[in-house]
Amino acid sequence: MKNPIHLLRLVVPLAVALLAGAPAGAQQPLEKAKVKNVVLVHGAWADGSGWHRVHDLLRARGYAVSIVQNPLTSLAADVAAVQRVLARQNGPALLVGHSYGGVVITEAGNAPNVAGLVYVAAFVPDAGESVASMLEGGAPPPVQPSADGYLFFDAAVFPQAFAQDLPPAQAAFLAAAQIPPAAAAFEAKVSQPAWKTHGSWYVLSTEDRIIPPPAQRQMAGRAKASIKEVRASHASYISQPEAVAEAIDQAARASVR
Repeated sequence: MKNPIHLLRLVVPLAVALLAGAPAGAQQPLEKAKVKNVVLVHGAWADGSGWHRVHDLLRARGYAVSIVQNPLTSLAADVAAVQRVLARQNGPALLVGHSYGGVVITEAGNAPNVAGLVYVAAFVPDAGESVASMLEGGAPPPVQPSADGYLFFDAAVFPQAFAQDLPPAQAAFLAAAQIPPAAAAFEAKVSQPAWKTHGSWYVLSTEDRIIPPPAQRQMAGRAKASIKEVRASHASYISQPEAVAEAIDQAARASVR
């Protein structure tokens, strides 16, 4: 039997949300039932600050928003970072991942308080798959390995490959501020894909030059995810924050626990 205190921590906040008063109208039941917590997970060559505008937009809609800072040293370390943030949530949470962050939430999303998964221009691996295995056969990204096994993205290529729809100065700054992932993180295989037991949504970047749009569609289809297309680069969460926040909001409204 589960610890009753643990159950209260999960159930009581949701019960309060369900019983809170709301204006009469067609959306009243949906407003009462929607998930209130959102956890945002960044991908490789980035950090959590890229979610700034999405964070602000979701906060304005009433969500409690947390941002994970992945160390990018290994998949296990990144999953642990997500789990630490999930453990702090006051009720069920929607887990959102960009790019490599999709691999992280696929593994970390098995936590008991995860209500659903949102992939933003992200990898959606199955059991036994890794970023490295999913990239096999395609054009390799322009990475420059360090002597100790970390993968820098060629800064001269980064702006037009990763974020071509951002102002050039902003894209150049992102290239300069990149956090290189460990090669081992890209080689680590997923053991238990959370999308097999959770509702999933996918924000597909139609102008993506990192993960081809057809590959995004294939992965989203395999996960039976609801797809929202956004005309954006790989950095859609920065260049199109309104569209991404709207997709997250719709997913949270549908993720009733």
